[in-house]
Parts: sequence; structure tokens; C-alpha cells
Amino acid sequence: MSEQFSFPGFIDVHVHFRDPGIPEAETTASGLEAARRGGFGAVVTMPNTVPACDSVELLDYQRSFDSPVLLFPSACITKGRAGRELADLERLAEAGAALFTDDGGYVESDRLMEEAMARAAKLDFCVADHALDHRIVGPGVIRDCSLAKKCNLPVIPALAEIEAIKRDIAICRVTGCKLHIQHISTAEGVDLVREAQKEGLPVTAEATPHHLLFACDELIADDANYKMAPPLGNKEDRFELRKAVKEGVLMFATDHAPHPASKKTIGFLKSVNGITGLEIAIASTYTVMVLEEGMDINAWAKAWWEMPRKVLSQASLERLNKVNPATNILIGERRAYDLSSSQSLSRNCPYDKMIFDGWPC
Repeated sequence: MSEQFSFPGFIDVHVHFRDPGIPEAETTASGLEAARRGGFGAVVTMPNTVPACDSVELLDYQRSFDSPVLLFPSACITKGRAGRELADLERLAEAGAALFTDDGGYVESDRLMEEAMARAAKLDFCVADHALDHRIVGPGVIRDCSLAKKCNLPVIPALAEIEAIKRDIAICRVTGCKLHIQHISTAEGVDLVREAQKEGLPVTAEATPHHLLFACDELIADDANYKMAPPLGNKEDRFELRKAVKEGVLMFATDHAPHPASKKTIGFLKSVNGITGLEIAIASTYTVMVLEEGMDINAWAKAWWEMPRKVLSQASLERLNKVNPATNILIGERRAYDLSSSQSLSRNCPYDKMIFDGWPC
């Protein structure tokens, strides 16, 4: 027997709308419609558009779309996300940025990252980091697993994420800046976040549905719908991620990353990173975390609406509180996801025909 539950509006703090830049992959309008259908009341867009969102004009452009889903644009840490010079953080904060991030890229310079976090701390802003050191990643496309060996694919060491998180937490300790680790994927990374929180540092982190559902050990085909950055961890990593979500260490976020088919149907080695996820995230995380892992439904919901508020700017929170959206979930009706009916313009998604419960309604 199905039952409906109502919660404060769910927030996805990590989405990619390819507007401006690659409108055939996703426009802001299509992304917002996918978010609405997925049950979200608000989304935070990443700045890796073309051009990168490092200006007031681009912040205003993203907010110009009419939708029942609130859009909070993040702004770049560095100009053009190039990692060489800091963006005008103070002006971007005043213009209404939700947070600062170079997502899709890692700020390699320790000096720049420390300066950015020091300035963000004075603004009471969160810095979110794509914690994957590309100097360690090298040519890697997948974690070490049987598929990597079978297809002779270059491996991404877990150390690429671990060292980046260590660096970021050390800077957080010095500056006092709010730090958010995006799409965490390793057991060791989870431990670092957990210990930082126990220390009282203002550190948050997110787990994506795909890192909670899938593991590289289980991959059997050279299917780039399972290629993302950071890559899927192994079963131990997945176990620790689920455990950390249940403990309240991690929140949820989708890392919704649409791409044209031409960029995702050419195998692990040549395809770009990322999958779509807005329309399946609520049902998949409910099925995995509540039904399979026994997580309390209210704690699960808070990982979608309460915990994400910690990374938003004060101005974003005030706007969110004025609108006060709601998310309604239908429990007890298991059904398969039909990718062909997706509102996203892209189909780079591994969830087609998978059966879940806990659908937005």
C-alpha cells in the first residue's frame, strides 16, 4: 500500500546545466524541468559553463529563468576556472553567488586555495572543492578493478582524492572557512571528513547516488555511462559511503552532468566524465539508504533538505526561506525508471529500467 510523505523542499547542491556553452546537452530551462520532475525545490549550478561563471552578468543570466525550482548559481574560485588568479570573490558574493567552486577542476595551488578560503571566510561563504588532484590522476579513467585490467585502462589512484581532501582540511583548519568536499568516493576520504567534523571544523561533504549504488568491482563492460570523476570506488568504498550517510557525516547531491551522446558512447578511454541524475536521485537514494540500509526516513530526507543548507550563502538561505518549497514522496510503489521519458536533453545515464521506490509526486 502506497503512502505519501511531505518534506521541506529538497536541495541538490551540485548540478551542471550546460548553459551557456553546450545547449544541445542541457539548457537551463531543460535542467530546471528535470529538477522539477525529480522532486527538487532548489538546485545549485556549477560554474563550468562556457564561459565560466566568474562574472555578475553570468550569475544574473542563470537566475533569469522562470521555474518553480529555485536556481542558486555558484561562482568560480579562480578566473575562468584556470587556477592562476582568483576571481573577484567579494563582488560575486555581493551579486548573489551561492558558494565558490572550480568544480570540474582542482585548484592545484596551495597558496591560491588558502587565499581563496581566507577571503571566503571573511564573507561567511563556503568553498566547495572538486577534490581530485589531477597531478596524481594523470591519464587515469577508472579505479583499479577487473574491467581496468581487461580493457587495459589507465587507473586513477584513490590517493588523488585523499591527498586533495587532506590539503583542503588543513587549509580549513588555518582559515576557519566553511569547506565542502564534492562527490566523495573513497573510504579514506570519508574518514578524513568524519575526523574533521569531530574536531569541530566547518567541513561538509556529499555522496552521489551513483557512488552509493555502483562499484567498480561490479563493472563488466566498457560502458562510459559508468565513467565519472571521481571514478566509482570499490565495494569497500561504497560500504563506507553508505555508513557515513547513515551517520549524518555526508549529505546527498547528484552531480547531474549531461553530455551529448557523441561524447559518451566511445568507451571509458575516450568519453567525457559524468552522468545525469536529477530525475532518479530521490528514488534511488530512498531505495538504497532507507529500504536496503535501514536509514530512518526523516534522517534520509534531512540529507536532501537540511544538510545542504549548510553550504548556501546567507542571501541564498533568505531567498529559500521566503519561498519555502515542499517535496512530496510516494512510498510503497516500486517501478522502473524509463530513461526515454527524461526531461533532460541528454541520455548519459546507467539507471534505465532499474526498479526503485520512493518517487516524487
